[in-house]
Amino acid sequence: MSEEFEIRNKVAESGLVNFDLATLVPKGIRKGIDLKDFLFQEMILKEKDFREKVDAIDTKAYEDTYIYIYNSVDIIIPLWAYFVLTAKLTDVAKKVVFGNKEDLEVILMHNAIHTYDFEDMRGKRVLVKGCSDKEIPENAYIELVEQLKPLVKSLMFGEACSNVPIVKN
Repeated sequence: MSEEFEIRNKVAESGLVNFDLATLVPKGIRKGIDLKDFLFQEMILKEKDFREKVDAIDTKAYEDTYIYIYNSVDIIIPLWAYFVLTAKLTDVAKKVVFGNKEDLEVILMHNAIHTYDFEDMRGKRVLVKGCSDKEIPENAYIELVEQLKPLVKSLMFGEACSNVPIVKN
């Protein structure tokens, strides 16, 4: 007497939408530019020297990259210097920001979340994946909740077998 057992995927049958925030992480190389390399003796910004160094940048090395400009030495950099450097790179880079790599990732995720069309999640039960093989800035989760809360029927965080309810509309 053999009984047939049907294997059912209860998660699939539940109508739950699984969303992995890592899918929004922009692909591409990240490169940092330290302004100390453009300073005289890493201490003084001389306009003529600075402009010469910026002009000497091989922009091919920055094509289709995400660039973060930072300053690792404790001196004040005039704002025009950021303008000059950004103007050199903005035509070849995907994005140029001031800050460290983490700041760049926060800005990239902000842009990705605010340009993504979440409309297909309207009125649905959404589970945001809790574990990722990519590093996601914490702020991205906050912004994701801001985007999803007014749309979804319910919002959960974690995995299908173990999740934390966040919002129930």
